[in-house]
Amino acid sequence: MTQTLTLSSLPLFPLASVLFPEGVLALRVFEVRYLDMVRKCHQTGAPFGVVSLTQGSEVRRAGAPDEQFHDVGTLAVIEQLASPQPGLITLVCKGTERFRITQRNHLVHGLWIASVSQLDRDLSIPIPEDLKKTATALTQVLHTLHARDALNPAAALPTPEQLDDCGWVANRWCELLPVPMELKQRLMELDNPLVRLELVGDVLERTGIAQ
Repeated sequence: MTQTLTLSSLPLFPLASVLFPEGVLALRVFEVRYLDMVRKCHQTGAPFGVVSLTQGSEVRRAGAPDEQFHDVGTLAVIEQLASPQPGLITLVCKGTERFRITQRNHLVHGLWIASVSQLDRDLSIPIPEDLKKTATALTQVLHTLHARDALNPAAALPTPEQLDDCGWVANRWCELLPVPMELKQRLMELDNPLVRLELVGDVLERTGIAQ
């Protein structure tokens, strides 16, 4: 049995979206509480945690409800950082490991930090024959996105190994499909990538995307 890796004082970025492992996330950062945080993460190569909001908004507003968010999120590592103007940072991040919050703390200036335990990575499970159509349809979509925007890291072409991995294919579909955020969160939290892909396959069949 592998030992669970824990992190303390992990800075959190609550968003109205769900980050999946190996997913690409582009952010525009302008709130004071996050500007210093992302600079420090970039300088040290440290991750921050992306968590999905259940209440409140990404940007603090007077009179808005307090931020509340799910306990399970995904570590994000900064791959590109730019500061096009004072008080604005643009980021391109990549999702790595999933984690579960064990303790959270809201600092005076508004930043959330947490102690977390990393969750196990998805097992690498080859895609069964009856779900191959999900990978075929994903290939077509990703090739179309790549042709439109070859410079976008989110539009990079997949490898054959990725296209035969249940977790990878399921995660990319979860990012692309216009399903409720709560459903994306539940799919991300599943510890069985084959079950995740089966559920995605059901959605694809109902919508006629993959027949």
